[in-house]
Amino acid sequence: MKIAFLLSIHFSLLIFVHCYGGNGYDPLENVLRIQRSKRSVHDPIKNKELNTEYSYPPVYVGPQDGLKDFDKISSLPGQPTGTDFDQYSGYVTVDPHHGRALFYYLTESPFNSSTNPLVLWLNGGPGCSSFGNGAMMELGPFRVNADNVTLSHNKYAWNNVANVLFLESPAGVGFSYSNTSSDYETGDIQTAQDSYTFLVNWLERFPEYKSRDFYITGESYAGHYIPQLAQLIVQNNKITNQTVINLKGIALGNAYVDSETENTGMYDYFWSHAIISDEIHEGIISNCNFSEAGTITEACEDYLSQAKAARSNIYFYDIYAPLCSSSSNSTPSISEFDPCTGNYIDSYLNIAAVQQALHAKPVYWESCNDFIGKHWQDMPFTVLPVIQDLMASGINVWIYSGDTDGRVPVTTSRYSIDKLETSVEKPWYPWMHEDEVGGYVVGYQNLTFVTIRGAGHFVPSYQPARALAFFSSFLEGKLP
Repeated sequence: MKIAFLLSIHFSLLIFVHCYGGNGYDPLENVLRIQRSKRSVHDPIKNKELNTEYSYPPVYVGPQDGLKDFDKISSLPGQPTGTDFDQYSGYVTVDPHHGRALFYYLTESPFNSSTNPLVLWLNGGPGCSSFGNGAMMELGPFRVNADNVTLSHNKYAWNNVANVLFLESPAGVGFSYSNTSSDYETGDIQTAQDSYTFLVNWLERFPEYKSRDFYITGESYAGHYIPQLAQLIVQNNKITNQTVINLKGIALGNAYVDSETENTGMYDYFWSHAIISDEIHEGIISNCNFSEAGTITEACEDYLSQAKAARSNIYFYDIYAPLCSSSSNSTPSISEFDPCTGNYIDSYLNIAAVQQALHAKPVYWESCNDFIGKHWQDMPFTVLPVIQDLMASGINVWIYSGDTDGRVPVTTSRYSIDKLETSVEKPWYPWMHEDEVGGYVVGYQNLTFVTIRGAGHFVPSYQPARALAFFSSFLEGKLP
């Protein structure tokens, strides 16, 4: 009965899902629009939810004996020959009473897996899959081919230098689920708590990683997930009777961290990249107050609508990339990334044999769950105070940005860093990769900012070699 109930709920939720970054689909904007409508009256108390210390009861820890061996993947359907690393996937229960369990995928390093660090990757949305989008489209060891059934090696996979753990969070995203339907109406606080509970239990299942250096990285709305989870880890590490997680650093990619700078940075980017006119840009500047105390007037809404119309149907997650269409293969792309990749992943992950090999419950998988975003409960206006706390605590904080992303563009990241009011230690300079400029970097006090040249929102998809070079520098704690 429980399984039937679970599947019916999960399927009913996923019918509202779309492909992350698909033509015209923008899950982050959908959520932010709903949140703006809720914020009709300024409430200074509401934003303190995630700026104060967490106060949670003892973390649930379930039995993990034998589950690691069960989770080992013998082989994925269509996997290329010569695969020389171990893979694991399965579920970790985070709430046994509600029947809430999160799905993970671990890809270990082909070399030095016993000493390489552990890295947690989180996609955003909120409501989008870290496995389908992160692992299969961006930085994982495989890419799905255009035939929808076979895989090819990604030679720039991040497991070349780290053991990478992909987490589908919160419940209702990807293969993660709950037996309690109300769990799908969640938010930032519950997501951080569940992710922490997942880590504590996962480390019991994989105890060899308990003392390993640990890093968290991800992109987009993970700009909320990552700092909040990191803050929870730092605070709970002070409790001597709980698992100490050896967190060393976080890296936020094209990350949504502050509502004001997200809006001002995005529309400034549109104007500076000839997407909107001078008149529309001036209208937004004159009529829109994106601060927490500001209200969105009818005049502002009109100019925002004009900006969206002017943008037209460009793929603004990578403004110079072609759209997925019947002519995509003949359309040149700066990054040489196939814009139809999301469709291949969708088909592949809905093959019954693939879900069985992943130890996943049989569901209709899609990359994003609109229900999650539409019913998001708590979202602070900014997480910059959390990032400041992490910087002060000694955690290595990096912010990186693909410079052709229009969704959370490089201007947004720079405006957010300005709000952090940290001093420059190493002035802006170009970093090199394979005798070309890979991007630009600034070293601040307790913060590093890196751009990846020619990359859109999904940095490892568009510039895989430069992304791996930047990521390796991050792990080494050295400026690129």
